[in-house]
Amino acid sequence: MQLHELKPTHRKKTRKRVGRGGKRGTYSGRGMKGQKSRSGRRLKPAIRSVLKRYPKLRGYRFSSRSRKPAIVNLAELEKKFKAGGTVNPQTLLENKLIRKIKGKMPPVKILGKGKLSKSLTVEGCKISKGAADQIKKANGLVK
Repeated sequence: MQLHELKPTHRKKTRKRVGRGGKRGTYSGRGMKGQKSRSGRRLKPAIRSVLKRYPKLRGYRFSSRSRKPAIVNLAELEKKFKAGGTVNPQTLLENKLIRKIKGKMPPVKILGKGKLSKSLTVEGCKISKGAADQIKKANGLVK
């Protein structure tokens, strides 16, 4: 004897088909009224009370749309660039001062921390007011 040859010795119990009238009586084994007696009943999910306790602020998928810029200080430009060099996102990437985020070039902002003695040409970057003043003092250009 093998598994596929096995058969039950008892009869199958016929399932009670509920809510169709006929021989089962007016309520057909469902009792009177209430959510459980209706067709297509929806019982409260157990997790609903947990979900209600979550904070309803900006949604769980919220992230601010503005991309934060990659920050480069003047002290880093002083170390990595030669006098008369151009500073743009591409040259900053080559000098490993910034890196791509998810395969895209991030917006770059230059801040005025540190001293700058070399004349540099800065283009394609946002610049703080203090950094722009120092670049101009060192006979540099801001485009």
